[in-house]
Amino acid sequence: MQYRRDKHGEEVSILGFGCMRFTKKGGSIDIEKAEKELLEAYKAGVNYYDTAYLYSGSEAALGEIFERNHLREKVKIATKLPQYLINSNAGLERFFSEELSRLRTTYVDYYLMHHLTDVAMWEKLKNVGVLEWIEEKKKSGAIRNIGFSYHGNTEGFLKILNDYDWDMCQIQYNYFDEYSQAGVDGLKAAAAKGIPVVIMEPLRGGKLVNMLPESAKKVMRESGRDWSPAEWGFRWLWNQPEVTVVLSGMNSLEMIQENCRTASEAGAGQFQPSDHQTLKQVTEKIREKEKVGCTGCRYCMPCPQGVDIPGAFRCYNAMYLESKHQGRFQYAQTVGLTKEPAFASQCIECGKCEKHCPQSIPIREKLKEADKALRPLPYKVGIDVARRFMFRKTKKYKES
Repeated sequence: MQYRRDKHGEEVSILGFGCMRFTKKGGSIDIEKAEKELLEAYKAGVNYYDTAYLYSGSEAALGEIFERNHLREKVKIATKLPQYLINSNAGLERFFSEELSRLRTTYVDYYLMHHLTDVAMWEKLKNVGVLEWIEEKKKSGAIRNIGFSYHGNTEGFLKILNDYDWDMCQIQYNYFDEYSQAGVDGLKAAAAKGIPVVIMEPLRGGKLVNMLPESAKKVMRESGRDWSPAEWGFRWLWNQPEVTVVLSGMNSLEMIQENCRTASEAGAGQFQPSDHQTLKQVTEKIREKEKVGCTGCRYCMPCPQGVDIPGAFRCYNAMYLESKHQGRFQYAQTVGLTKEPAFASQCIECGKCEKHCPQSIPIREKLKEADKALRPLPYKVGIDVARRFMFRKTKKYKES
């Protein structure tokens, strides 16, 4: 296993164990199987374990297994505040205390504001006193590093990144989504500030392995590299020194062994020009199934009406690369549930975006297609209900 350092000089394994996908048995986590997998990863050198309040049963499973095997002081646990459920300072304390109880610990190594999609969510937390609360928890040692996980666009990521003295952050990033969400610009901006970056969805939830077109697999086979599709994805990430930890939702001993082997061999600067060319060709093969040839370069932005053009097209393409549900869910998550909505339907057809598009995409026409496909009536209703819940007014926090 190889290690990189966090903001305070602590060594963290470049491979982190994502604990959202433990195998279920009878509706609950299969503790016996999870224990074998966690111990296998630990023995191979993995010391970073990522969970969240919302991952059903995950925190409790980690707590039980680490306590039984006397590992708490030997590992680093990352978990997350469910900020979407917070409306008061009391809520901060209640959820955090519950998480400590589940994890059977008195402190969390890395505590993240979970699933921020725009600045408004961070501002809401500040209004209920999160800054003072964090300061107190860090002073007491209950939280050792503070961070946030992010699913919005690059602009929003940079605003949140620069608004606070963060210890770390977590973003979705892989060779196919190099310019989506926080993207490579967000990665480099965090690294420039000395903020470690943890990567989630390095293989798009396994889709860059299980849903690769045969033509893309053929390109990999003919590359001269004896690497599996998963290994290609991980090596591309670890080739970048700005990446600190790459999470993997490992749920088999074979997967753990393969990923740990790769993590012991891969490193920054190892990719050759031919390797980059291979993944460029793989990406092109995947994009052949897309509805819009958008590369996510963002030359079309900003839109005067606030439309997230690359975001809309990314989600529209996801309907055909992954599934209709996934594309629509991602659209609701990253475009519809921001403080100021960025729907494709907000387009007034001014045409400014098309003048700057290197791909000559008929953006106005494609936005209409995308909105119709991404927001059928049930999704429109669901997004509207979620928006009213998430953005209802909350009183500004005051010391009592």
